[in-house]
Amino acid sequence: MNRTEKESLVSELSDLFASRSFVAVAHYKGLTVRDLETLRGQMREAGAGFRVTKNRLTKLALKGSKFEGLSDLFTGPTAIAFSDDPVSAAKVCATYAKKNDKLVILGGAMDGQVLDASGIETLSKLPSLDELRAKLVGMIQTPATRIAGVLQAPGGQVARVLHAYSEKDAA
Repeated sequence: MNRTEKESLVSELSDLFASRSFVAVAHYKGLTVRDLETLRGQMREAGAGFRVTKNRLTKLALKGSKFEGLSDLFTGPTAIAFSDDPVSAAKVCATYAKKNDKLVILGGAMDGQVLDASGIETLSKLPSLDELRAKLVGMIQTPATRIAGVLQAPGGQVARVLHAYSEKDAA
């Protein structure tokens, strides 16, 4: 890698750190290319990303960013998981790490607050942004359906009474 490639990589990583709200750092030693591609695919589906990085260049990109506290974690074969929704990336990482012990989550940061591995695990157990939205919509819709049911019930009862009288008269 020549100097201009390194500079562009540092610039790209700096932009990534500036635009994301969550970054997790993990060791991936022993994972095959197929394993990494599977993990990247799962991350993409969740709206997150996973990238193998060069430690020295990543440390340079971290300087002055809200994730600067993570620079101590970049030793050995490291990769980063990143997203705007902190729960989605943490969920995918934690789930994959449970299935494959070669992925070891070292820690991460959410909006500048540094988290250890147990913090990432706790974050992964929270409902995602989409799940929270679905619950909120369900809570909003429930009263509306109840109101509609209550308003329709008297009309239905009147119709049943009239139908019963008409059958009585016919008999």
